[in-house]
Amino acid sequence: MASIGTAERPLRVAVIGSGPAGFYTVEHLFRQKTYTVQVDMFERLPTPFGLVRYGVAPDHQKIKNVTRIYEKLARRPEFRFFGNVEYGRHVTLDDLRRHYHQIVFATGTQGDRKLGIPGEELQGFHSAREFVAWYNGHPDYAHLTFDLSKELVAVVGVGNVAVDVCRILLKTREELLQTDIADYALEALANSNVREVYMLGRRGPAQAAFTPPEIKELGELADAEVVVLPDEAELDELSRRAVEEHPDKETLRKLEILRGYVRERPSGAKRRVLYLRFLVSPVEAHANEAGEVDGLKLVRNELYMTEAGTLRPRATEQFEEIPVQLVFRSIGYRGAPLPGLPFHERWGVIWNKKGRVVDPESGEPLTGLYCAGWIKRGATGVIGTNKPDALETVECMVEDVEAGRLLDPDAPDPEAAECFVRERQPNYVSFEDWKIIDRLEVERGKAAGRPRVKFTSVEEMLEALRREKAAVR
Repeated sequence: MASIGTAERPLRVAVIGSGPAGFYTVEHLFRQKTYTVQVDMFERLPTPFGLVRYGVAPDHQKIKNVTRIYEKLARRPEFRFFGNVEYGRHVTLDDLRRHYHQIVFATGTQGDRKLGIPGEELQGFHSAREFVAWYNGHPDYAHLTFDLSKELVAVVGVGNVAVDVCRILLKTREELLQTDIADYALEALANSNVREVYMLGRRGPAQAAFTPPEIKELGELADAEVVVLPDEAELDELSRRAVEEHPDKETLRKLEILRGYVRERPSGAKRRVLYLRFLVSPVEAHANEAGEVDGLKLVRNELYMTEAGTLRPRATEQFEEIPVQLVFRSIGYRGAPLPGLPFHERWGVIWNKKGRVVDPESGEPLTGLYCAGWIKRGATGVIGTNKPDALETVECMVEDVEAGRLLDPDAPDPEAAECFVRERQPNYVSFEDWKIIDRLEVERGKAAGRPRVKFTSVEEMLEALRREKAAVR
């Protein structure tokens, strides 16, 4: 009998999740030349691309062009897409073990980290992750509402997601019309009363996690100006020393851009204002009589050097109040447990070593199980960070094929897997089906002078697909 990974007996791999980590895993599997591989990708939603579709800001269309690479992979005959198929509901781990030699989980992160302060449960205190998913038209979040009648907003965090949230809150209708933002979000934001946004960082400007292009873009808004207070723009002694001893271009460029925003008060030239604040942390949210957020208490921080040589913030005895009525926390995403897999609760990831899923007690790899992306390493990095991460996982997979450490599926042939999926989920969506949905969205966008107008519910997608297929028959 031929060995696994030959043309006669291809290595059968299931990839759970269709975001960047999933597709980069597929790319590396196809790039290696030692083994013949067939990949079936499973996605809970009818639409592929995960965070690129539902996490990248709608006004960052160039970043979304990365999907062209993924589409090339999806057109290969060795690849199949099973959309609208949910792991843990339509298919289980035991089901996959019956059809595949290796299974890779690239499911990303579905939760977010909390501040843990009094008042975080108040009405008007939200997760930035949910807000981003809402304005990007994610079907799970399209029903949410955010009270944009409020004028004063705080965004806690100084990463790129926080910057995205601030930028979207402050854009004009005309600016938003150039994007693929969800229609309902476009209307809500275009009619919002938001006039002041505070972005709050617990460390100093040199430690801010946003990238230079993101922070520069804030200064280009049509009707909002950026204000950095002079005393908060100044580097403390420890930060100054760190920048001088270990200068890097990105940090120096960020500081240069921030210096251009330094002023005591807004000029009044634009209708809205974004205050970039540093070395402050929320310690409590206040409520009005209706149980809504009606202010944040902030503590002033100072930086200190840890034994590991890193700069960390600690609270002082200085406090202030800001009268915000809406708060978005943006302090990191967190993975969720998956049925049948060991989960590290504190880190929010699957237990793994270099992408091999391991038993948490023995540390030994669980045969045939792997992970990639944020569910493997945590929510760090940008889209491209997933490429070397996926390579590390695939290298482990190839090593295990060489060593014969594989699952022994009862029915590895592709037809058996497809029959099984169709039996469990008759309404699964193929990649060809997705391309129909994609075309319809782009056509809707063209009619409105926009990049695309998204379908924002699974039912809407499936109905549009059904109608289009029926018209062709």
